[in-house]
Amino acid sequence: MRILITGNMGYVGPVVVAHLRQRLPDAELIGYDAGFFAANLIGGGTLPEHVLARQEFGDVRDLPPALLAGVDAVIHLAAISNDPMGHRFEHATLEINQQASVRLARLAADAGVSHFVFASSCSVYGFAESGARREDDALNPLTAYARSKIGTEEELAQLGAAGGMIITCLRFATACGMSPRLRLDLVLNDFVASALLNGEIKVLSDGTPWRPLIDVADMALAMEWAATRQPDQGGPFLVVNAGSAEGNRQVSTLAETVARIVSHTTVSINRSAPPDRRSYKVDFGLYARLAPDHQPRVTLEQSIQRLLHGLIASGHTSEPLLRAGATRLRALEEHLASGRLTGNLRWSRVPLVADPLAGAQVAA
Repeated sequence: MRILITGNMGYVGPVVVAHLRQRLPDAELIGYDAGFFAANLIGGGTLPEHVLARQEFGDVRDLPPALLAGVDAVIHLAAISNDPMGHRFEHATLEINQQASVRLARLAADAGVSHFVFASSCSVYGFAESGARREDDALNPLTAYARSKIGTEEELAQLGAAGGMIITCLRFATACGMSPRLRLDLVLNDFVASALLNGEIKVLSDGTPWRPLIDVADMALAMEWAATRQPDQGGPFLVVNAGSAEGNRQVSTLAETVARIVSHTTVSINRSAPPDRRSYKVDFGLYARLAPDHQPRVTLEQSIQRLLHGLIASGHTSEPLLRAGATRLRALEEHLASGRLTGNLRWSRVPLVADPLAGAQVAA
């Protein structure tokens, strides 16, 4: 089996690659990534990509059709991956998250790929007060990121209606947990880092918003299922919430749970903050029925413990240094400030100039 994983050098990708290598030891795994966050590894050790058959580099907007030759499944992770980045780079978010995703799916269908897995998001529900949201409930996207996910799902549905490829849109709960390329711009990860490095968690909202959470290890489990499922498990085109009922937590509860596990941590909540409109609970009953053997296994407490152990083992004790690489918007802005990236999030062609001290060619 040959599997192409786009965006494999981000936060979720390394965990997915490691999981697939363990579960499908004979599979030929190919990575494709622009490399924006390739250097943002936490701790030392072996590059996560060493288990791949090969790593390809490129912009997903330009992914060459030839790369899909002989591919059985595409796991599509490449995206501008959160609300702040979507706001800062709205046009690029549309291009990368939606237009490039649909182009890739069409190329995959033309190449005879049997399974296409799209990493969507429960953020499409936006704000919902009337109970846990099911897949057929009304959507309420509040951000460019969420709108790009809905737009992609809608176009993939049209492609799915033509048949020939099993398409799965996994509406993931909010990601959390340890990864070789850690992100700290996610609520639980942020709380654990703040508790460990500062002994304090500051909740900027009033603490009442609901968030569904899923550990990256369980996201990998869901993607394995989606890349191998049969048509009788949801049909040739499927949109499904990926997570578990136990993952629905209020922000204040998350902070208090972290403080209970990370000793000597205080929690402050801004009770006078205006309501956070990003609040929703999600119904994961369909996923439980379709994929009983691939249900989330990592508890909230285990996610916190893994983050805590991973941060300690990494040796990072400087919060500014850690957050510079683990906050994705900051990492992109650093690339922009250096001239490495253009405003539309494409690598610039930086000229080479002679370094008189080293007597070698270095990037300007």
